[in-house]
Amino acid sequence: MKRHIEFERLHNFRDLGGYRAGDGRAVVWGRLYRSDSLGKLRDADWDRFLDLGIRTVIDLRYPWEVEAGGAVPERERFVYANCSIEHRPYDQADVDPNVDPWRFLADRFAEVAADGVAEIGQVIELIAGTDGPVVFHCASGKDRTGLIAALVLTALDVSEDQILADFALTELATARLTADWRAAYPHRVLTWPSYGRAPAEVMRLVLDDLTAAYGSARRYLIEQVGLGEPVLEQLRARLLSCGRSPHSQELHG
Repeated sequence: MKRHIEFERLHNFRDLGGYRAGDGRAVVWGRLYRSDSLGKLRDADWDRFLDLGIRTVIDLRYPWEVEAGGAVPERERFVYANCSIEHRPYDQADVDPNVDPWRFLADRFAEVAADGVAEIGQVIELIAGTDGPVVFHCASGKDRTGLIAALVLTALDVSEDQILADFALTELATARLTADWRAAYPHRVLTWPSYGRAPAEVMRLVLDDLTAAYGSARRYLIEQVGLGEPVLEQLRARLLSCGRSPHSQELHG
């Protein structure tokens, strides 16, 4: 199975299947996807997207981003939810190049985790309770999408090493995401040299911060987000294979 699904205009569309849970089961392929903005879907990309059979689209962007960049086409075809998990907007292109980039990003993740507990809970409950394949996305499929992916995988008892590796796969899309930004804003200067980056170290800091603040990422989900065992069990039942998977995870395919 291939983790990356190739599109012309989407650069960071990935299947979260294959990651191994602590009990030996694995995330089922073709059931949960993460992506950059689906507002970019056109023509052959649209047909390829429809072929995946996705029923639910969870858009993590601000409503004003959806207005500016467009939602998934024909959103009435899907269960569509706009759950803006970030509450403090900032412009990564204008970040001071002298700041520690990974600490800066981890601090922004901590803000989202603190501010967005209601929306994060809605997202995970939707993933757990909706039939058929689901995709969640933000603008670049990097930070907000990366946090939700990490939290869902945490809820499934996927190891930290796999969570870090999944987050870092966005690095394969950095050049194209940066090129898109330059094309969209030809009269602006990209100040921050770390724009579009997603090294594993960022997610390591994020998980460490959740542990320091809440005891663990899992305790954050239970005690702060308010996910009960019925939701967690529903999530496991929907996303994990019935038995031990014979297929190893494919990170770079």
